[in-house]
Amino acid sequence: MDENKMVAGKVKKPGKRGRKPAKIDLKAKLERSRQSARECRARKKLRYQYLEELVSSKERAICALREELEMYKQWCSAMDAGKIPSEIKALLTGDEQKTSQSSKKKNSISM
Repeated sequence: MDENKMVAGKVKKPGKRGRKPAKIDLKAKLERSRQSARECRARKKLRYQYLEELVSSKERAICALREELEMYKQWCSAMDAGKIPSEIKALLTGDEQKTSQSSKKKNSISM
């Protein structure tokens, strides 16, 4: 005999596994879908805000680095012309003072 059974006009196979189609209220399903869409849009908005902030911070960092590069270029051109920029002199004298102070400390410690 045929193993399939007829139930309410549909063929039901014996031993079929899986979820049975649940009778979900259509209004509730639509509301869940709308809520999910609202949450998705909110997440997307936050993600774009974060990315825009990230881009603007990177652009500020790039501008600062370009200014620093331009300063170094000016220093190099001044040194090529035989002049030592005052900023480099300040750095060199500051380093010399630090090294002389550290050597004085070492001498006083070793005595």
